[in-house]
Amino acid sequence: MTHAPDLHRSVRQIRRRLFLLLMQAFGAVVLLTVVILLAIVVFFVGRTLTGNANFRPPQLSQSNTAQAYYLGHGGWDGVEAIVADSQTQPSFLGRGWDDILLLDERGQVLIDRGRTDTAQIGQPYSLTEGDIQFPLRVNDKQIGTLVLQGSVLNWPRSLIRDLIFPVGVISFFTGLLTLLIGYLLVRRVVTPLADVIAAAHSVASGDLSTRVEVRGPGDLRSLSDSFNRMADALERNDRERRDLLADVAHELRTPLTVIRGKLEGIVDGVYPADESHVAPVLEETYVLERLVEDLRLLTLAETRQLQFDREAVDLNDLVGRAADLFSAEAAEKSVNIGVGAEPGLPTVTADPQRVAQVIGNLLSNALRYVPEGGRITITTRRISEGVELAISDNGPGVPEADLPKLFDRFWRSEKSRSRMAGGAGLGLAIARQLIEAQDGTITASNDPDGGLKVSFVLK
Repeated sequence: MTHAPDLHRSVRQIRRRLFLLLMQAFGAVVLLTVVILLAIVVFFVGRTLTGNANFRPPQLSQSNTAQAYYLGHGGWDGVEAIVADSQTQPSFLGRGWDDILLLDERGQVLIDRGRTDTAQIGQPYSLTEGDIQFPLRVNDKQIGTLVLQGSVLNWPRSLIRDLIFPVGVISFFTGLLTLLIGYLLVRRVVTPLADVIAAAHSVASGDLSTRVEVRGPGDLRSLSDSFNRMADALERNDRERRDLLADVAHELRTPLTVIRGKLEGIVDGVYPADESHVAPVLEETYVLERLVEDLRLLTLAETRQLQFDREAVDLNDLVGRAADLFSAEAAEKSVNIGVGAEPGLPTVTADPQRVAQVIGNLLSNALRYVPEGGRITITTRRISEGVELAISDNGPGVPEADLPKLFDRFWRSEKSRSRMAGGAGLGLAIARQLIEAQDGTITASNDPDGGLKVSFVLK
């Protein structure tokens, strides 16, 4: 990733914002859980504090124990034995017999808060404010009473003590778990995502060289890789756009300079306004016209806006016509155009006018660079991918390292295929676009016997 200070600062800011947002979400969940639990506690406490007579805590488990003892023994004799078993019995809020009194049917104390040796044993008990009664009945007969003893706040305190503490513990460990999850997510998700966001801001600001490190989970790795490929494409397109503008300006400068010089000379009286001086001006206007038309055609082909009228095409027929069309130009340079067409070739589905234009571009390019007295060979043959048409010459060829650039716009080899040979360097670029737009392929290679071979395949 780019190491510019502003990009690093942007990454840190975005990472901080994402982390805070993540922790806020986790904190909201934890807080909501605590609030719900506290609301339940407050509800029960509030009901108790308001003295609602209809409110009672859950039935004491000691009631069942006492009733079972009475039925089993026919009375309360030896009832202190049930206190000894209280450790193994379920209790209300874990209190056991500590706050409970057992009264007989006459209201006399049998068990005083888990003890049977206090002064209240055998004495009548007077209910006080805050006591809660649990009548004991056997066969619809009241045999005694359980009293949950204490002030009016004993019950809320027990509830708060037994619920708030677990809630606090759970909240504490939930908070620690939230921090741990947040830390892991920052490393696995937040940091890679912050890198991509910051890099996107950098690219939007014009720094197309920005890249991000591919890391994190699978989806984020795919996002980072897609971003890098997008940035590569943007940088490449921007570079090609700049090169195109520079190349167009260069190609236009030469004919415009010639036209301007000739016309200024005629206007100033340096040159007479005769055919010998006006004809070069007209010739340069033809060059400009061809250049503009080639650029228009190339642009339409690249953007897939060029219309193709596809039909069954016999490539051998197009080869014969092209050879006849260029025979006169070839004769001027004493160049021999040979045709090696394989008979009985199947037809291909293509636009005959566009394919003929491609063949013309390839022949024109070959004639431009083949030496005087050289040769050009056009061959057709059937292959597994379709029908191949190849045009080879015995010219200087192209260095192997430059072959991939042969179909680029305005490209020329500096040594063997210089601008002095003519042409704007658009013929092969147009040929590639026209062939690929018809689902074909076009390639170039150096012939083992010398020269360049350009071939395309159509189906």
